[in-house]
Amino acid sequence: MIKRDIQFYKFAMYGFLKNLRFFEPFLILFFRDIGLSFLQIGLLFTIREAVTNVTEIPTGILADSVGRRITMVFSMIAYICSFAIFFFLNSYAWFIVAMTFFGLGESLRSGTHKSLILSYLRMNDWENQKVAYYGLTRSYSQMGSAVNSLIAAFLVFFYGDYKIVFLAALIPYIINLVNLATYPKAIDEEIREKKPQKYSFLATFKSVDNIKIYLNSSLFDAFFKTVKEYLQPILASLALSLPFFVDMNLEKRTSVVVGICYFFIYILTSYASKNSYLFVEKTKKLSLALNVTFITGMILILMAGFFNVFSLNIIPVILFLILFVLQNLRRPLNVSLISDIIPPEKLSTGLSVESQLKTIFIAVFSPILGFLADKIGVGWALFVFSAFMLLLYPMIKISTKYEGEKN
Repeated sequence: MIKRDIQFYKFAMYGFLKNLRFFEPFLILFFRDIGLSFLQIGLLFTIREAVTNVTEIPTGILADSVGRRITMVFSMIAYICSFAIFFFLNSYAWFIVAMTFFGLGESLRSGTHKSLILSYLRMNDWENQKVAYYGLTRSYSQMGSAVNSLIAAFLVFFYGDYKIVFLAALIPYIINLVNLATYPKAIDEEIREKKPQKYSFLATFKSVDNIKIYLNSSLFDAFFKTVKEYLQPILASLALSLPFFVDMNLEKRTSVVVGICYFFIYILTSYASKNSYLFVEKTKKLSLALNVTFITGMILILMAGFFNVFSLNIIPVILFLILFVLQNLRRPLNVSLISDIIPPEKLSTGLSVESQLKTIFIAVFSPILGFLADKIGVGWALFVFSAFMLLLYPMIKISTKYEGEKN
């Protein structure tokens, strides 16, 4: 039974507030509204991921050596700078600067907060609950995303402008900065007090099985983060085809459809994350669960692209919904399996390596998918991209005989 003490609710609050990124449901629509091509948008995402990639391991080492709490505080500051630039400035060059700050915030955050949670579980001898505990705290993040969708839709509907969402996003991030600053110092001290161990981090990658665990996790996450943004133009097309709100302008009609759709998506993903440990129990092995969900995710988006080509947009929306649920079933399993092959005192670095691989793949995937979307349309672009990912699967299939698994 998970103990919901004060720190549990601080972890939950972090996730809830972190996901109040009111611009997320409308980011591509915002860029398209000001005249950017899909390729230009993809390049902005590549810049964000490149910055994250370059700073990923150094910030992971910083978190493990200097302190994870202070690293998380700096992360919030970087995000706040990014949101402010997007709201107050309006040129592609400044958007590059904003994406640079955003990428820095991602690298400071990724892996670090998960390590704080896992350290807290070790302090209390609750390590056997890590899948359930992390999944439950993550469910609050998804609930934050659900609330985020409704608030973002209201803001766009009321103001008739996508830009307002960047200003609104400053508020939860300032509150979260304060929340993180009040985390107990003992979480960092738990790592510092450990005696140094003779361990080479590179030894992790001497095992082919370990490499496949990292690639399976990072490739799927990169695929998800790249394609999920393309739900927005599909929803915009769906909004135009519906016989509702015909007297409203495009932004207001889209805000209603996007807000409702993302709200239900994140309600379902919150439930999926909270119950991810049941998924493990059903499949018996983490590796089997990750393999099955990898293939399923690729097939979902391949079909979504196919149906979008024929403007049957309600079907792609449903398929995207299932993909979001699938991602939130997978993520706690990824973290659990990776934590089994990394010593506790190197966990922030280990998770940062996984995040770095993900950012490399996103940096490559984003402009390619953007280019394809400009040339052959969103539907065919998603179809081709998913088919390519399915071809990669045999090379990154995790062995079901992996010794580090918890059966």
